[in-house]
Amino acid sequence: MAANDSVVAGESSTNSDRVLLVQVLVSVFLYINFLLITTFFMKDFYTTMRYILFAITLLSDSLILIMTDTLLILSYISFTMQMWLCVVVYIVSSLYTFVTPVTLTAMTLERYVAICMPLRHAELCSTRRALHCILIIHGLSSIPCIVVLSIFFASVTNSFYTQVRLCTVEVFLFYKWQSYLRSAISQLYFMLMVIIIIFCYVKIMKVAKAASGENTKSTWKGLRTVILHGFQLLLCLLQLWCPFIEAAVLQISLRVYRNVRYFNYITFILAPRCLSPLVYGIRDALFFHALKYYALCGLYKKESSNVS
Repeated sequence: MAANDSVVAGESSTNSDRVLLVQVLVSVFLYINFLLITTFFMKDFYTTMRYILFAITLLSDSLILIMTDTLLILSYISFTMQMWLCVVVYIVSSLYTFVTPVTLTAMTLERYVAICMPLRHAELCSTRRALHCILIIHGLSSIPCIVVLSIFFASVTNSFYTQVRLCTVEVFLFYKWQSYLRSAISQLYFMLMVIIIIFCYVKIMKVAKAASGENTKSTWKGLRTVILHGFQLLLCLLQLWCPFIEAAVLQISLRVYRNVRYFNYITFILAPRCLSPLVYGIRDALFFHALKYYALCGLYKKESSNVS
């Protein structure tokens, strides 16, 4: 009995340490994202389509960081909620899980238009078109959620919504084929996004080889941006593979499953939601100068002159 109590106490201590570590990481990541968002709104970046889309990824990632961290804490203290509230939480989290990768794909298409169709870039990538693009992004991102919830609503009675449970995605999956369908939709999105990235890369590569002088420098910079978007997209979409890995590990050991799930959460959900936009913000010279200026509270006049 004493040995069992010791094991339970040890697991409890480990879980507490893990939750604490997540709070530290989320706080740091949210602070960085806050700096990036502040930089966007403090300067005239909101008049350029690619910066508008970049801001959408920042807001989406920040929301996901807050929601996943809140759900982690609620799960740690075994907090239950009524299912109607869990449905609301699922809608928001599911929607914004897809908003970031879809937006990154849109940013890649924007670079394709800027380099391969420069004469139409101002027309196709205006601020007005950016607002339309945001609506399309959210519409496409809502499809997986609509599919899952449509089956869910058709399968439950009204009394189910007043039941009190832990809020996890598994409560919405009553049949095994539902998880397969959910995974198939995710993989379809993954394939379409990869195809778009490769298409843009090939087209920009052809333009880069044919360009000369200043156009060569600008085109190759755009090509590197597309590669960066591909890397960002890969980080975001790797989390779609996590359920497959976790399901396989669960058949081996519950303890290993918990460790793997925690590792996946830190590596493929938390980290990409901050590191990916940070790399993009640092790489963009104009945005980086503005970021330094506001991060240092305008202490250096040199930074101020760079931003102007």
